[in-house]
Amino acid sequence: MEEKTRILLCEDEENIGMLLREYLQAKGYYAELCPDGDAGYKAFLKGKFDICVLDVMMPIKDGFTLAQEIRAVDADIPIIFLTQKTMNEDILEGFKIGADDYITKSFSMEVLVARIETILRRVRGKKYKENAMYKIGRFQFDTQKQVLTIDGEQTKLTTKESELLGLLCAHRNEILQRDYALKTVWSDDNYFNARSMDVYITKLRKHLRPDSNIEIINIHGRGYKLIAPDVEG
Repeated sequence: MEEKTRILLCEDEENIGMLLREYLQAKGYYAELCPDGDAGYKAFLKGKFDICVLDVMMPIKDGFTLAQEIRAVDADIPIIFLTQKTMNEDILEGFKIGADDYITKSFSMEVLVARIETILRRVRGKKYKENAMYKIGRFQFDTQKQVLTIDGEQTKLTTKESELLGLLCAHRNEILQRDYALKTVWSDDNYFNARSMDVYITKLRKHLRPDSNIEIINIHGRGYKLIAPDVEG
């Protein structure tokens, strides 16, 4: 029998949390409900989860803090934030922490399930089989292990960082079209995902900074270009 997808669900509003858990379980998921961030972190350490759905405004420990602690344990697990907040600054803060999606209340449970399924499909199905390794200037990039290495120093990338850098490498010294990258990595080219991608581009530039011959440049109105003279597939 196929093992159920396991969801860590953190929601402090009891009625909403119970409804979400019951709906997710009716859809064939296993959902563990926690009423606050501290309980959520303890449950995460004890259990094995495929994705986290976290309310932002929770007692004891808020969703952003919980997400940072979860990321310190597992840099790759997908995270969806649920929130009443609609300010761009709050949404961007969530993406900076590494959110895979950000859903504002009130939302339909059908939409939440669709977002969960889209993210899990991408995470499970995205493999760069054509090129497992890239040479980027002085860096070695292992797409399978999601590790960037220079002079013996290794940096573990998140799933999104690795997917985005893999696309840039596959289009090295060419323009990576913005819309194509958004649909490939985020599955949707909406405004918030576009802003999220800008954050990840900034993170990649920081990771690649030790080699001054490497650049990721903006091509206005079109996308990005990885300039790396010694890149090899």
